[in-house]
Amino acid sequence: MSPDACSDTATSARPTDTSILTTPSWGKPLSAWQSQSCGNYIVTPTTHPNPAMVARNSMSGRSPRNRTLTCTPKELVELSETVLRIEKAVDRQDIDFQLIGGDFFEIAAYLPNQFVDLLILDPPYNLTKNYNGNLFRRLDKDSYTAWFQRVIELLIPMMKPSATVYVCADWRTSTLVLPVLEERFFVRNRITWEREKGRGAKRNWKNNTEDIWFCTNSEDYHFDVDAVKLKRKVLAPYRVKGEPKDWQQEVDGNYRLTHPSNIWTDLTVPFWSMPENTPHPAQKPEKLFAKLVLASSKENDFVFDPFLGSGTSAVVAEKLGRKWCGVDINSEYLCWARKRICAARNAPGIQGYGAGVFWERNSFPQQRKASIVEGQEDTSQGALFK
Repeated sequence: MSPDACSDTATSARPTDTSILTTPSWGKPLSAWQSQSCGNYIVTPTTHPNPAMVARNSMSGRSPRNRTLTCTPKELVELSETVLRIEKAVDRQDIDFQLIGGDFFEIAAYLPNQFVDLLILDPPYNLTKNYNGNLFRRLDKDSYTAWFQRVIELLIPMMKPSATVYVCADWRTSTLVLPVLEERFFVRNRITWEREKGRGAKRNWKNNTEDIWFCTNSEDYHFDVDAVKLKRKVLAPYRVKGEPKDWQQEVDGNYRLTHPSNIWTDLTVPFWSMPENTPHPAQKPEKLFAKLVLASSKENDFVFDPFLGSGTSAVVAEKLGRKWCGVDINSEYLCWARKRICAARNAPGIQGYGAGVFWERNSFPQQRKASIVEGQEDTSQGALFK
């Protein structure tokens, strides 16, 4: 469990050596992401207070069922006090359960070596997209590849020899990052997951999938397949001598625990009626990252995310008993992340995961029955919506 950064003062979240930190300065723009070979790609950094965002965060006019998480102006000020600003080298214990504000390319030099067990890397895809005032512009292929290569070079010293890395990408970006990953890591697999949402196109196929590259730093790595099995309903049960063949008969139907494949169709992208939803334009489902964390880390292992966004990887790591740290350049995103992490203490459930298994999409009634039978906390969608 992380330090108590959710109290009124939230001072206990800071390292004891406060000389490594600077106080948050919402009025001073953060520098653009940059590297010597790639130049500046992020423009118009966010400053605070942001009148447009404050207006958007107002609860007035929102549907009562809209559970999208935002922060009030007062919360932005209070939660910002839990965000670290690092100006010199830190030890691993200084960054346990920490949200670090700033430019990863500048912060990387201050982070310790070989502290990461699981790296979740969800960088800006090679698309023009506005991240709450930080605009990432689409690059030519060579420039984006060089930018991503610089990211990997900075991260490699932080990874333990037995570390695992998962790299998120859309289909265009996927072709650019793979050669870089093949040079630096053992590429084990490509996971393709269905977003469920997506805009239709008149002259092309609807784009509603993304990739996650599964890589390891060496041949010595952790992978727990039993922790990520999917519980599926059996439509055509097969019996041998009258006994179920690889399935179980339960009160509400017949089910089989299946080994996870590299095609994931059981996910729901966060939307307005889900408690985990934020206004982030590229937020990943908690269920998605839960699979990565459970498969490729052990309890108390260290999960690191250098492009944290709205905090999903840190929230999931908190819920599943892992240490964590995340970096982001956007001040408001880090406030959303802290608010979500605080909420996770009272609502530790992950939608679609309960009784130690992952469930198919739209299977809430079955999940709830299983939780009651097992005598475990109901962590399904319906319970979270109460």
